Amino acid sequence: MKTIILIPARYGSTRYPGKPLAELRLPNGTRKPLIQLTWEAAQAVRGVDGVHVATDDERIARAAQDFGAQVIMTSDACANGTERCADALARAGLSADVVVNLQGDAPLTPPWFIEALIDTMARDPAVQVTTPVLRCDRETHAHFLEDRRAGRVGGTTAVFDRAGNALYFSKEVLPYTDASVRAGDGEVPVFHHVGVYAYRPTALAAYGGWAPGRLEQLEGLEQLRFLENGAPVRCVTVEARGRVFWELNNPEDVARIEKVLEAAQ
Repeated sequence: MKTIILIPARYGSTRYPGKPLAELRLPNGTRKPLIQLTWEAAQAVRGVDGVHVATDDERIARAAQDFGAQVIMTSDACANGTERCADALARAGLSADVVVNLQGDAPLTPPWFIEALIDTMARDPAVQVTTPVLRCDRETHAHFLEDRRAGRVGGTTAVFDRAGNALYFSKEVLPYTDASVRAGDGEVPVFHHVGVYAYRPTALAAYGGWAPGRLEQLEGLEQLRFLENGAPVRCVTVEARGRVFWELNNPEDVARIEKVLEAAQ
């Protein structure tokens, strides 16, 4: 299968304007923009035929070109990363069997998360969209709950059926866990949705033809458009292998990610 990775990036984030260009401190004291760290994460994925940054912002484009990325300029009307990937694929005339959307705020994404999506689609041609889910460790679960108590929108959770097909995605912490679960020492029954997607080009094209649904608008989660139109999304359970995963959603997350980068050394 020919596989490409697109990294959609926009400057005007509501929660964190200019987020792709936010600089993070590395353990050696140097600093790199978020978009570069995400691009470097994409480079580590096996079996990929190309990596492109997709953006409508000249500042992001210049920064990406400066560190060696291939850039596709997209429409400024794209409402989310999936729409931007569809637009980039059409504008650049790229052909692929699988298109991966690695959103530009996830530099801690391990390569095996993405490889698991690609492998799932290679094994089952009927699967049109895949996305990884990661069982929360207690630290991540605590961050989720801390963010909600503070009125911040943090990570996204996923619930899915026995076949792995998504039932719902939410910025609330689902399912509900009471104090006994939170204080226990067993597995946390909450799955963190990792904001990465792999699509067949036909699924990506169909997405662009659907209007945003009510749930997508309420939650601000682009993947709900598939569910609201009856298109299955396969959740692929991945393992952290000792790595802590967290996206950069809010300015407060910079310190969290820098801490993880420091601990990885």
